[in-house]
Amino acid sequence: MTTPCAHIIDDDEAIRDALQWLFKTRNVACATWPSAERFLDAVQPDWRGCAVLDIRMEGMSGLECFDALRARGNLLPVVFITGHGDVPMAVSALKKGAFDFIEKPFNDSDLVDVVMRALEADAARQQAAATRDEVEARLALLTAREQEVMELILAGKFNKVIADDLSISMRTVEAHRSKVFEKMEVRSAVELAQLINLVRNRAG
Repeated sequence: MTTPCAHIIDDDEAIRDALQWLFKTRNVACATWPSAERFLDAVQPDWRGCAVLDIRMEGMSGLECFDALRARGNLLPVVFITGHGDVPMAVSALKKGAFDFIEKPFNDSDLVDVVMRALEADAARQQAAATRDEVEARLALLTAREQEVMELILAGKFNKVIADDLSISMRTVEAHRSKVFEKMEVRSAVELAQLINLVRNRAG
């Protein structure tokens, strides 16, 4: 299920059906699950989209489902549906990384808007992860010497200083610098720094 999808997880069949109909009217692909346990049994690491979780359910609660997802390293954005008394719990979940919460009774349009933002956020996260993987693949092509030269380029050092630091000729530095730019597919030290920051600042 790699197509982006809003996963509706609620133990109330009427609510599941109503939300499924609502999302389809806005062209949001969705799937429904009658319990947190059923969803957790099925969910795969490569699934894209978001989860719309009722906080209070029979069996495993929405909060427990959220904790279980994060314990697995699953970063699907989670939108909680809460009753008034559940708001403090929802706020606590936000601090742990939940995307948002909608309080009952909710405005249909507001809920769909939040879910669409969650879908967009997941798409952006997936794209960033793909870019980081690509950068890491390029880094793996560098020789040990090219990596040394790259680090000194990133430190802002000029070719002459790099040559002195590594006890090699300027011409050799220039050759290594050219190879680094070629393998990393950049045209400047600024572009190189931006790429490397994608990898070194990865937050998952």
